Amino acid sequence: MFALGDGTVRLLAGPGFVTVEAHQGAILSACPHPSGAGIITGGDDGRVVWSRLDGDDVAASLIGEVKGRWIDAVAASSESGLIAFSAGRELHVRDTRDAAFTRTFTHEKSVADVAFDPKGRRIATATYNGAALWYARIADQKPQLLKWAGSHVVVAWSPDGKFLISAMQENQLHGWRLSDSKDLRMGGYPAKVKSLAFLSNGLMMATSGASGAVIWPFAGAGGPMGKEAAEIGHDEVAMVVRVAGTPSASVLAAGLDDGRVWAADLKSGRIEQIKTGKGAAISALAVSGDGGRLAWGDEDGAAGVAETGL
Repeated sequence: MFALGDGTVRLLAGPGFVTVEAHQGAILSACPHPSGAGIITGGDDGRVVWSRLDGDDVAASLIGEVKGRWIDAVAASSESGLIAFSAGRELHVRDTRDAAFTRTFTHEKSVADVAFDPKGRRIATATYNGAALWYARIADQKPQLLKWAGSHVVVAWSPDGKFLISAMQENQLHGWRLSDSKDLRMGGYPAKVKSLAFLSNGLMMATSGASGAVIWPFAGAGGPMGKEAAEIGHDEVAMVVRVAGTPSASVLAAGLDDGRVWAADLKSGRIEQIKTGKGAAISALAVSGDGGRLAWGDEDGAAGVAETGL
């Protein structure tokens, strides 16, 4: 599934792709539907849409709409069936199993990213000066605030739910151990971190933002605290801008700012060059659950799917 900047979604159907006219404007955010069927997209038209195949036809359903706002982030949980999306300072929640369910949580500053915990019960939002944690189903509540000065733009939970990691507008990550809100300082990046992915059942986390993919160890109660990061696939002429991996295995893919893509097995260190032709920077990247296939898209609208060979 591919979500494009022209407002369309492209779904693989048989030997080719079909097009869904999902938005009147650009798609700004996307994630898989909790059911695994189709894709949820948020657009600059203020709409959140579920696009999917329905037999031999395509279908598009409106999940939510906030008129006059951009939908900057969407997230979904297969565990709880919940969908969350941000619009300005608001976090909105919907339930795929209950059409009448709706929640709205308001922040002091704009929300840049949204992520569910592994059980789909709590939602983390990235905002200015830290992250906020909300219980997804409770209507009236005050969030748990995890504070760190600066603008936070990407947020992710570790697979065991023990850590929350944020990428910042500056060239650094920040994290918190949730049991005691202990800060995890993870700096040293030459560029902004736009993408991160957990692998090997949460024992490792890979990020963009350097000449190779940066790998942080997460084993043990302290996660990366006091540990050094490693780097794989170092390149002298390009930067890694996107990473994707297999949550339960050790296959990692990286997309570069010159359009190239590679995949690696972190256990063996073997690297396969998947897309060697240069072009526009890679803007989207995904790996299949078994690590056998990957898909990419770039800033000029070119996209591809290939076997990893791993």
